[in-house]
Amino acid sequence: MKVIILAAGEGTRLRPLTLNNPKCLVELFGKSILQWQIDTFNDFQIKNIIIVKGYLEKKINLPNITYYINEKFSTTNMVETLFSARNEMNESIIVSYGDIIFEKNVLNELLTSQADISLVVDTNWLNYWKQRFKEPLDDAESLVIDDEGNIISIGQKIKKLDQTQAQYIGLMKFQGKGLEQLKSFYDQSKALSKSGKNPLNPNLDFNKSYMTDLLQGMINNGIKIKAIPIKNSWLELDSYNDYLLYSQMYENKTLSEFFDVNI
Repeated sequence: MKVIILAAGEGTRLRPLTLNNPKCLVELFGKSILQWQIDTFNDFQIKNIIIVKGYLEKKINLPNITYYINEKFSTTNMVETLFSARNEMNESIIVSYGDIIFEKNVLNELLTSQADISLVVDTNWLNYWKQRFKEPLDDAESLVIDDEGNIISIGQKIKKLDQTQAQYIGLMKFQGKGLEQLKSFYDQSKALSKSGKNPLNPNLDFNKSYMTDLLQGMINNGIKIKAIPIKNSWLELDSYNDYLLYSQMYENKTLSEFFDVNI
């Protein structure tokens, strides 16, 4: 098992914390987001960790890590960052966004999944979103799960809360034929985009496609993606307001409703 951490973005919404540091090096509760992740992976004896860097890449220099660089980080998005590490896409891989932290039970749920493609989703997301946003609908996206536990809609804008059952947290696993499906679908989509239209998202250049665009495209093409449901036990650090909120909750000892620092 190996891990690819996507840590190329600029984190503009986290400024001033990201003026001199990449997003993944912002500290929460005494250590960087990146160190939180590495410690959690190491607890499961996962030592093969790959980080895709971009913004202020020289600042990220932890030992015993394999590095790749998305040289075009300022004009691309998560999909291109992931495929900057294509050479590592073999056997089984976990892919994690570089701006999340999660408890060990979350990773355990993902590791025990037998599905070819598995995505961790938070079914208890609404209370968390209400803490972070004045209007949760402004940020929430679709995530609909069928009776067999497979995702049938992800990453679409919604107008009502009942249009989503959970929120995707940015943590997933590809193994078996799922990894080949990922690479093959990406290659097909990129080839089709040469005609001038992005098959993943017609409103964006292919290079700026979101991960959810890629995942929804795979679903639309009949590829099964299993939902791994959790209830909280993770945090996303996306904005300076997030940082202030978590710091205040930590001081007030109210953070454990969403993330237990000691687990």
